[in-house]
Amino acid sequence: MEFELWWLLGIPVFFGLGWVAARVDIRQLVSESRTLPRAYFKGLNFLLNEQPDKAIDAFIEIVRMDTETADMHFALGNLFRRRGETERAIRVHQNLLSRPDLPQEQKEHAQYELGMDYLKAGLLDRAEETFTAMVSGQYAVQARRALLEIFQREKEWPRAIEAAIGLQESGAGSRQKEIAQFYCELAQDALVHMHPEEALPLLEKSLHADRVNVRATMLSGDAQLAQGDVEGALLTWRRVEQISVPHTALVAQRMMDAYRKVGRPQEGVNLLKSYLEQASSIDLIEVVYKAVLELDGVDAAKQLVSTELRRTPTLLGLDKLLEARLMDAPANLVPELSMVKNLVHGYTQKLARYQCSHCGFKARQFYWQCPGCSRWETYPPRRTEELNVMN
Repeated sequence: MEFELWWLLGIPVFFGLGWVAARVDIRQLVSESRTLPRAYFKGLNFLLNEQPDKAIDAFIEIVRMDTETADMHFALGNLFRRRGETERAIRVHQNLLSRPDLPQEQKEHAQYELGMDYLKAGLLDRAEETFTAMVSGQYAVQARRALLEIFQREKEWPRAIEAAIGLQESGAGSRQKEIAQFYCELAQDALVHMHPEEALPLLEKSLHADRVNVRATMLSGDAQLAQGDVEGALLTWRRVEQISVPHTALVAQRMMDAYRKVGRPQEGVNLLKSYLEQASSIDLIEVVYKAVLELDGVDAAKQLVSTELRRTPTLLGLDKLLEARLMDAPANLVPELSMVKNLVHGYTQKLARYQCSHCGFKARQFYWQCPGCSRWETYPPRRTEELNVMN
């Protein structure tokens, strides 16, 4: 009982201390507000009245009077940049840089923010020039990251590789995955221009950077095929299974075509069926279905699709089953089956998308770099509906 009474007596004391502390804070706030220049309130009023140009002029006047208000300019510039008003952001940061008495630390900060303004505005040449001048200062890591983004946008892959290596050496974390993809981009370009002999050394560098890079393995097989080495290509493509079975769907058509070329299509079908048993995929079913239909007939193709549909029930699979059923359906059932098939097919077109696991961007085709967020290897090799069923 004495303990409870002690706490009851203490409550007024704590309340009094809190009241005193609040009074001190209020006095300090009032005192600080009196020291703010009149232009601050003038600029704030312009902002509230949606007159950003006049607000900027007012805040510039503050900076001329007091360099300590630079932090407010940084906040304002960043606000404009986030809103997409890059011209205003550039104006704010350029004005800061024009001050001869601005401390060096704030000058470097303003230079970095100006570079980000240029990058946001798409002025890549100016952004590159700005960040290149900062690779040895306090914003070196941020500048290198920005340069890496610029080189990727411009598809300057050799410079992107150099920038990524520089980032790694500065202690900013591993960039091996990105480096491997940059080499793949160079190899892809060589293959497009029919130079497989140039692509293979680049792909070796890619795999040296990332041994489990599926894309580099696939492209290595493509380069071997382009040189006429079909068996070598098949051996290389089969390594995809060891890295990631779901990704075999991306290389399935290549493999089936190569097995036909060497006269062993049944071996190819059997191999792809084994992949299906490990990781069902509508893209893989599509390839195997066509091969089975060609080699073993309609009944075998229907059985294949029916089995996979029971194992992984999706509308995409149902669409394929209806296609198979229509091939030998009685004449009186064809109109109804066709109607159902068309309805299902129309809906599945919305589901037949790949989706970025980072930003959610959906696309009809598979991308190694997301068009939405520009991240690498964020697309699972399965369609969205399949992923939903698995989850």
